[in-house]
Amino acid sequence: MYFLVVFFVSLYPGRLLDTVGRFLAPLKIIALAILGIAAFALPAGEVGVATPEYVAAPFSQGFINGYLTMDTLGALVFGIVIVNAIRSRGVESPKLITRYAIIAGLIAGVGLALVYVSLFRLGSGSHEVAAGAANGAAVLHAYVQHTFGSLGSGFLAVLISLACLVTAVGLTCACAEYFSRVLPLSYKALVVILALFSLFVSNLGLTKLIAFSIPVLTAIYPPCIVLVALSFCKDFWQEQGRIVGPVMLVSFIFGCIDALKGAGLAGWMPSPLANLPLSEQGLAWLVPSVMTLVVAVVVDRMLGKRSEAIA
Repeated sequence: MYFLVVFFVSLYPGRLLDTVGRFLAPLKIIALAILGIAAFALPAGEVGVATPEYVAAPFSQGFINGYLTMDTLGALVFGIVIVNAIRSRGVESPKLITRYAIIAGLIAGVGLALVYVSLFRLGSGSHEVAAGAANGAAVLHAYVQHTFGSLGSGFLAVLISLACLVTAVGLTCACAEYFSRVLPLSYKALVVILALFSLFVSNLGLTKLIAFSIPVLTAIYPPCIVLVALSFCKDFWQEQGRIVGPVMLVSFIFGCIDALKGAGLAGWMPSPLANLPLSEQGLAWLVPSVMTLVVAVVVDRMLGKRSEAIA
């Protein structure tokens, strides 16, 4: 039933703004606001002691586990949805589209920051009520059940349903629209395929999904981070392609090395690759990417602009 709703809403991307913006999004914001206020006003307990892995390397551990939010990947994909939603309101000027997209991004950024700060507070005080939890969803469920009693499970079901429905519809529309351009399949056919695939994957369970996702995300997240970071610096070099391409490629290659280690295949790797700088923190891609960036910038300066090189 859930993915039937996703399927039918995704069939009409022109109505996405009305469906999501006027109905689902406000309900999701209200539910998240209730949960966020409760996390501070009704804590489940005192702040607990950090687990050993977070005591040893809190930043890198949090950074790597942040891949699981897939916010960066979602932002790159949702850009298509946001631009189409703006255009559906009759806005065609590139400057206005950019302005409204930036405003939407700032709103989303502030909203995500509030959500995560609330989750930080919720999780930090839930070590007693959620002892032995296998993942964050179990912690969240334990807190809600503890705080809201018999209504907790129903409240959490509504919250997660609304939050994930908005995401599922947006991703389905964005992916179907993109792949309809590069594959010999129609938009509607791709919506059907994506809905069926998502229906199957969703029944694997969160713990199995996380175990499968970590190696994949560890490989593909570094080039996405590089792309976003370098997009803010494009005015500092002559040709964008000389910088972004090589750095993304190197970050992906070394991200794959981290992914293989995350998949438990470190024993099959040569010792030099298994013991790269920051490898224990899951950031083996960082140093090679920075080194490649420095070399690419030097080469870019030497070659100058393409038109000047030809002349």
